[in-house]
Amino acid sequence: MNAPEQGHAPRVGIGESRRTESGAAGREAAARARDGLGGQPPGWVLAFCGGRHDPEAFLAGLRAELGEIPVVGGAAVGTITAGLMGVSGYECALALFPATLEPRFLLSEPLCDDLHGAGLELGRRLAATAGPDNAVLLFYDSVHDGGPPPKLHTASRLMDGLNAAFGDEPPMVVGAGTLQYFALTESYIFDGRGAAKHRALAVVLPPGLLGTHTIMHGCVPASAFLEITRIEGAQVYELDHRPAVDVLAERVGRDPGALLGRELSMLLTLGEKHGDPFTPFDETRYVNRLVIASDTETGAVTLFEADYRPGTRVQVMVTDAERLNDSVAARTRELVQSLAGLRVLFGLYFDCAARASAFSGVDREDAEVLLENLGPGVPLLGFYSGVEIAPLLGQPRPLDWTGVLTLFTLRE
Repeated sequence: MNAPEQGHAPRVGIGESRRTESGAAGREAAARARDGLGGQPPGWVLAFCGGRHDPEAFLAGLRAELGEIPVVGGAAVGTITAGLMGVSGYECALALFPATLEPRFLLSEPLCDDLHGAGLELGRRLAATAGPDNAVLLFYDSVHDGGPPPKLHTASRLMDGLNAAFGDEPPMVVGAGTLQYFALTESYIFDGRGAAKHRALAVVLPPGLLGTHTIMHGCVPASAFLEITRIEGAQVYELDHRPAVDVLAERVGRDPGALLGRELSMLLTLGEKHGDPFTPFDETRYVNRLVIASDTETGAVTLFEADYRPGTRVQVMVTDAERLNDSVAARTRELVQSLAGLRVLFGLYFDCAARASAFSGVDREDAEVLLENLGPGVPLLGFYSGVEIAPLLGQPRPLDWTGVLTLFTLRE
């Protein structure tokens, strides 16, 4: 694995496109990114492709411009750069890295049969390859079966396997689950060669790159602590021995019959507070699980993840548009200030698709607020994802309804 050459400061090029023809979109985004590389030989690409595109045609267009170099990343509900953001399904965006920043790519076993086992196997290979000084990007295909109803690959099981292999000193892992559509019906990753389903890919960045991250939130408690008294997988049937739908409806002042599907997921998460439960509210202590469906007949609500257990104490959390953008502004400024005096080579932003204004109803995209506070001169690539992954409380964890911003600097 190559480290950056001394005396030759590497650059990362960002490109984007909203062309409706997939090959043309790949070519346009690649050409724009190459212009930002400053004449350095291209080495590999991190790309996110809007859900309405043909991924193979997109890759063909990209490689027509850049040659047969590895492409990683995957499907996106939408993409984010300084020049273009949106969720029409035609947005594509990529970061082009020079050959001097050579990573290693580790592809998992299929996820369908044993998520924990696939995570454990990938984690063992990662532990042998990456140490605490390495930053790792992790992407996985979110969709197990498009349904209806859709069945998802549970990130918590994948991450439990990874963390079991890491031990006490895990590498710095950030990443996301890929999605093509808000409806959660299709997805894929780019595995370096082409589009692949039901896999996870780890990108081990060279040790010369240091990643520093922050997590954007935006939810506030709407209840006291509640005990999950009945749960099966991702379906929460009872909170404090009462139907979960009834409890959630009471907390937000809605009729249980109104809390269906998309409207519900725009409103609510179930949040588990880590640490002392009696300390004042601190959004950074919460891991939230997005509510994506409800069933008034059974009284159950369905979460995006399946890692809660009977006895887990949670709070009903409501999304707050003002707090969302305040959180983004504050966290971005804090991160930028923490890196004062260092050259930020590039940034990555993995933003929960449910936070996009087209879905959440907020007046302004949180990515716009992020870019305002990030300032000029930082090449930024982002996409709207399913689950976000970031270090929290000592280990990488899957997150819901968050934005994860990571800025990469050259290690001194």
